[in-house]
Amino acid sequence: MTSTALPLVEQFQFGLDAPICLTWELTYACNLSCVHCLSSSGRRDPRELSTDECKAVIDELERMQVFYVNIGGGEPTVRSDFWELVDYATEHHVGVKFSTNGVKIDAAVAQRLAASDYVDVQISLDGATAEVNDVVRGPGSYDTALRAMQHLYDAGFKGFKISVVMTRHNVNQLDDFKAIADRFDAQLRITRLRPSGRGADVWNELHVTAEQQRELYDWLVAHGSNVLTGDSFFHLAAFGDALPGLNLCGAGRVVCLIDPVGDVYACPFAIHENFLAGNVRAEGGFTSVWRQSELFTELRQPQSGGACTSCSAYDACRGGCMAAKFFTGLPLDGPDPECVKGHGEQALTLIDAGTAPKPSLDHSHRTAPARPVPLTLTARRPPERACDENPLAGLAL
Repeated sequence: MTSTALPLVEQFQFGLDAPICLTWELTYACNLSCVHCLSSSGRRDPRELSTDECKAVIDELERMQVFYVNIGGGEPTVRSDFWELVDYATEHHVGVKFSTNGVKIDAAVAQRLAASDYVDVQISLDGATAEVNDVVRGPGSYDTALRAMQHLYDAGFKGFKISVVMTRHNVNQLDDFKAIADRFDAQLRITRLRPSGRGADVWNELHVTAEQQRELYDWLVAHGSNVLTGDSFFHLAAFGDALPGLNLCGAGRVVCLIDPVGDVYACPFAIHENFLAGNVRAEGGFTSVWRQSELFTELRQPQSGGACTSCSAYDACRGGCMAAKFFTGLPLDGPDPECVKGHGEQALTLIDAGTAPKPSLDHSHRTAPARPVPLTLTARRPPERACDENPLAGLAL
């Protein structure tokens, strides 16, 4: 019998009954102050969901048959009930992938993690050397991350993830990152720098150049089968063949974010009131927000690609990243600011950068305005960022 099923991308763009990948930031508290932190984390919000409220959300996810939850922050392991919540989730058939800077991963914790079949770990690292990493993540953060990796490796935890946010200072370290992953029997995961959270303050100084985008694309073509990218780089598909991962903005369709106080946003990179769909504390909980919110209903309607639809690469890149466009001041139906055809760069010259929307929340440790990241990499700067994961990971297709 001939199948008439639509391609996965066509099915996903109209939304699903439950998210394939749910990112949940358990806390804004963090021991670091990474300059590109997408959630502007640092200080704990006193309105955080309680342990019981978190368990109630997990109960909903089990009923919705959510495959796994991606836990981030802030630094999620600093919550005193973190391990209790991880155990509760796995006991209720919700797998856990959590992102950490490694500060709490000692030998005993690594042994505990290695013994579980339902927990995955992602260590954040933004430089293959301390010189590159610590400018972005803070002094000592490179050594902390490598120490956590060593503990996981010694405990026999195979395949944990090393998550790298690509910047113009670490693109030339891709082979070195892969070597680190191979050394610890881990898997490399690279993601795109978005102008979200504190990332908006440093995006102009840190985002990869046009030439580096081609370098990154060529490297992924050669190594992509062994490297996770999630939906970070589908805009690069305009160079040629599509890359592994979901070549579609999944915001409100197959992915979303729950923040520490229970607010639900369409995308982990779009923490702004324009993308706030509801709160899990409201009647109906998360299920109601996901299935009935006006915002998600709107996002699941056929979207206009604007002027991009006339581009020969539109079917490959789908107009790029919603959050990247929004926080650089570009219209949502306009080109991605890093459009490989150069349309985004051209569009940016036509707008006033000062009018670009700002993230709605800031939990940073500091109170002074952010300073640009020096291009020389000689300065040191205090510090996490949360994670997302390949929306197709673990899905039986």
